Amino acid sequence: MLSVYATWALCLAGANAAPANDASVESRWSAGASANLSVDLNYAVYQGVYNATTDLNVWKGIRYAAPPTGNLRWKAPQAPEKNRTTQLATSFGPACPQVYPAVPNAPFVPGNEDCLFLNVYAPPLNDTKKLLPVLVWIHGGGYGIGDGTQDMSTIINANEKGFVAVAIQYRLGAFGFLSSEEVKANGVTNAALLDMAFALQWVQTHIEKFGGDKKKVTISGESAGGGAVMLLGIAKGGILGTSLFRSGITASPYLPPQYPFNASIPTQHFRDFSAQAGCGSNSTSATSTLSCLRSADSLALQMANYNVTITGTFGTWAFLPVTDYSFIPSTPSVALAAKRVNGKSMLVGNNANEGPLFVPPTITTLVDLRAWLHLEFPTLNDADIQAILDAYPSSDAPVDPMALRFATDGLNPPFAVNVSQAATGQLQRGYNIYAEATFICPGYWLNSAYASNSSSGGSSSYHYQYSVPFGSHGDDVAGYFGPSTPNQSPSFSLAFRQIWGNFIRTSNPSVASDPVLASFPTWTGGQATRMLNLNQTGGTPYVAASNAGVNVTQFTEPGLQNDFRAVDAFAWEGGRGKRCEFWRSIADRIPI
Repeated sequence: MLSVYATWALCLAGANAAPANDASVESRWSAGASANLSVDLNYAVYQGVYNATTDLNVWKGIRYAAPPTGNLRWKAPQAPEKNRTTQLATSFGPACPQVYPAVPNAPFVPGNEDCLFLNVYAPPLNDTKKLLPVLVWIHGGGYGIGDGTQDMSTIINANEKGFVAVAIQYRLGAFGFLSSEEVKANGVTNAALLDMAFALQWVQTHIEKFGGDKKKVTISGESAGGGAVMLLGIAKGGILGTSLFRSGITASPYLPPQYPFNASIPTQHFRDFSAQAGCGSNSTSATSTLSCLRSADSLALQMANYNVTITGTFGTWAFLPVTDYSFIPSTPSVALAAKRVNGKSMLVGNNANEGPLFVPPTITTLVDLRAWLHLEFPTLNDADIQAILDAYPSSDAPVDPMALRFATDGLNPPFAVNVSQAATGQLQRGYNIYAEATFICPGYWLNSAYASNSSSGGSSSYHYQYSVPFGSHGDDVAGYFGPSTPNQSPSFSLAFRQIWGNFIRTSNPSVASDPVLASFPTWTGGQATRMLNLNQTGGTPYVAASNAGVNVTQFTEPGLQNDFRAVDAFAWEGGRGKRCEFWRSIADRIPI
């Protein structure tokens, strides 16, 4: 299971200061690579370093908020205290307390609550002194694991050093998403989302000092990071406009059930967490449970976070975003249908096989599948579960272990509902149900919310699928950030990075050097909408273990050729658009 844990970590793996003045921007740019690289943030001074290998200036471990410990637990992020001593910004800040999902033998991984740091990567010199667009990366990890240490150098250099990049950290698990009536009344729910917004305000206040243009910010993320982009897109009912970001890139946006903050499930998780931490009703007497938790030992809270999470359904986390009716006023399905969104443009991606990491591999029969669906969607009744099965037609026969497993082409039967390189029958049915309900259809809805959205003026929306075999959840990250995996050819990786880079710079992902990518189709919504399928053909086959532990066939050099195609997104994989409409029709009962 160690490789699976590594995959979880990889793919799931502002301050109250005055804005930069023109003189500080001039000094920063004219200094170039030979500069002292000291940046004065008013509350602190950080000295970056020049990396001669990447030809970039880098600042690691910049504190953007006060430590959210003690009485600041489950409160909105606060401005850091002033510290005018110059700090050498050469080391990443500590990772936040971590928690793996509910999988067998999940390890306990402690972290540090004092973890609200970010990192900046910037080209050393621009002769025109023109401010550059900005990419902000929000890491994934199911809102429970991960950190902001992703190296942004490769994607910057693949795009002619055309933008500045920022990678942020935020509170995770129970520290970021504890929710109940008491938390809401005496603190904040969705504390982690407020961390992200605070970091984006830091970017607005300070990024000019690093050469970035605060008016051209693109927020991005994969998995839970992609889900966070979606939630920031609907934050405050869409009234934030472009005050925090202009565009978004969301890869495999994660949308688990999003309950009201005081619903029975998050409330029970709050009670279980409090009891595990020694702050149950019998131990608090006159003090509130939350006061007890704020005074509790950090390691005890981290163990409680772990103990509550590991008892959940396979592949799930206990502490997740909620509808708080203030920062997140509704579920994404409602807000996106009404096009109540922030920013102007959105690039969405999904992978060919999103499901295997999250669905128990023990599903064999239809009875197994039904039982898992009831666990995965606990608010749905028998009729709802049958409606899901009807939307994903398959033989009711048990899984045949001898059945041929192969990758679908998305255009012709059989489709991903029934077969992949990972599974067939009921197990594959479960994989595809989870993939579309949790990652792909939310992406489709997000695309449609930004398609010709007159309320945001001049908006645009684009979608791609990453189909390079095996195309599991998280396999795409190496493509755009590097280092590339053996099945990603240099020409594919460069094209993928330029799709992202051009969108960051111009809000249009088209790549002029490629005949297909030169006219990246815009998302129109409805049954005529199109997307790009990003794949490769040819190459030399080899067998590798996927991140879900299943052996699959992949292809490497020599002989790989890019296979980019504009395809019908509605008809894809035997009617994905229709199935996404189905999920929207029952979204309020899940709720998502």
